[in-house]
Amino acid sequence: MKLYVVPTPIGNLEDITIRAINILKSVKFIACEDTRRIQILLKHYNIEGKTLLSYYHPKEAIQIRKIISLIRKDEDVALVSDAGTPSISDPGFKLINACIKEDIPVEVLPGPCALITALVGSGLPTHSFMFLGFAPRKSQESFYKEVFSSDTGSYILYESPQRILDTLELISHIEPNITVAIARELTKMHEEYIRGNIKDVIEELKKRNNIKGEIVLVLSKENTLYQESL
Repeated sequence: MKLYVVPTPIGNLEDITIRAINILKSVKFIACEDTRRIQILLKHYNIEGKTLLSYYHPKEAIQIRKIISLIRKDEDVALVSDAGTPSISDPGFKLINACIKEDIPVEVLPGPCALITALVGSGLPTHSFMFLGFAPRKSQESFYKEVFSSDTGSYILYESPQRILDTLELISHIEPNITVAIARELTKMHEEYIRGNIKDVIEELKKRNNIKGEIVLVLSKENTLYQESL
């Protein structure tokens, strides 16, 4: 049998393919980071009777052995993440890698991905881009100096609302003319893009009492300043 890699919505529960729903209905076992998150989706689409396998860092090694054993026993297993495409900034890649090493078929379904959605919606260059995952908590200055030394169209990273302003202020000292797009609460009711020169975006954020929601940060050093103001 095989491992199915199944993308799930990043916010709006309607953003799931018919094929993904059919796979989730057909398998007995679903490997997931947070069983509570996947249960919301399963309930929404009336999918019942599934065995949920908690698969998260740092417990992935134990679960990998269990999942491979299930597949060897002629069981299909679906891998999902909390939101979006599995293996993007989560331990899903370790399971996929292990299955490949064991000659177990891996079938990857296309679907939602926050970083791609944010990049396209940013209006910044898409011809080349670098995904940085979650923003680092240590050695930030040296990290960003090294990152911005590369010749890349756009840079994408995930950041928390509590840290976004500090991160932008640090980056502004390294690249004072960089263009920024903050994608917040993608596909949800309060979806928002804040676009502009990094200094203007910082000033816009300072006007707000607090910033909430999941954030994707897109940056570009290319001369692509937006014509519209904030």
